[in-house]
Amino acid sequence: MPATDYLLDACAVLAFFDDEKGADIVSSLIDKANHGEINLFMNAANLLEVYYDRIRVIGAEDANDIIRKVYEDSPITIIENLSPDIVREAAYFKATGKMSFADTILVATARCIGATIVSCDHVELGPVERQENITFLWIRPKF
Repeated sequence: MPATDYLLDACAVLAFFDDEKGADIVSSLIDKANHGEINLFMNAANLLEVYYDRIRVIGAEDANDIIRKVYEDSPITIIENLSPDIVREAAYFKATGKMSFADTILVATARCIGATIVSCDHVELGPVERQENITFLWIRPKF
């Protein structure tokens, strides 16, 4: 049975907004979510990564526009709280792996809600795919 819940990593959202390789996969997921075929999620901690990247690249005003689009004009459900389960899982991943704080939140959220992670970050997240019971939809090939 195909996955119905997908969790977006910051790099997937940035690829979509920058029309980079893999943007077509994210766009297809957004279309499916708009038609009620799947559920799309993103943790606010990972959206923060998108926001600060966009502030650096295009400035605060245009970055605010992107955040508004994600919150108001997209089918993406933003997970805004760190539940006790997400905190415990994130702490486990931080203590046992070499991951950024935001990626520990991403992986913990995926595990807690049972979602497939949508990402292109093979370097940091590839080991998680091999070691944990978490599925990935890679928007770009490894190399």
